[in-house]
Amino acid sequence: MVGNSQGAPFALACAAEGVASALAVISGADEVAAPQFASVLDAGLRGLVERTVRDPVGAEEFFASFTADAMWDMVMAGSPGCDLALYQDPEFAAAYRRALDEAFAQGATGYARDTVLAMGRWPFALDEITVPVDIWYGEQDTSHSPDNGALLASRIPGAHRHVVPEIGGALLWTHAESVLTSLLGKAVTDG
Repeated sequence: MVGNSQGAPFALACAAEGVASALAVISGADEVAAPQFASVLDAGLRGLVERTVRDPVGAEEFFASFTADAMWDMVMAGSPGCDLALYQDPEFAAAYRRALDEAFAQGATGYARDTVLAMGRWPFALDEITVPVDIWYGEQDTSHSPDNGALLASRIPGAHRHVVPEIGGALLWTHAESVLTSLLGKAVTDG
């Protein structure tokens, strides 16, 4: 199983339940509501996390106002230059924009609910995951995990953390072959 970006906590939940035989978390949304991150989050993210924990219904209403264009703008504003080189390539940008349009075609309710679940405390035990887990972050990824997954990896028995130089959150598109080759090797070997 692969969990990319905000899909990471849902993939981790599947791993905790034994649904996956191996897992790759790629540029994964970290458990930013964990107490260990309270002092290291930038003020904007810390405010969203606190709001989400304190008032999940209100936070969900806020996130439900997102659109495909707002998501595009947020990704472009928060990405390092190395990622923007890929995201703004005309062919990639067109495909990415189509994917965002499809994702938001029926509104943002699903995105809003997923965001509240991802930004709150996770209701599963990371230390009970028994399947092989690789955690992948780009060295310049500043938006998915405050520490490029170091705390996340330390909370999962046997997890292996990879930090790839010279890339940010676009890791899934720039290093898919490495990630998937490693994942398939673990699934075959261990599953």
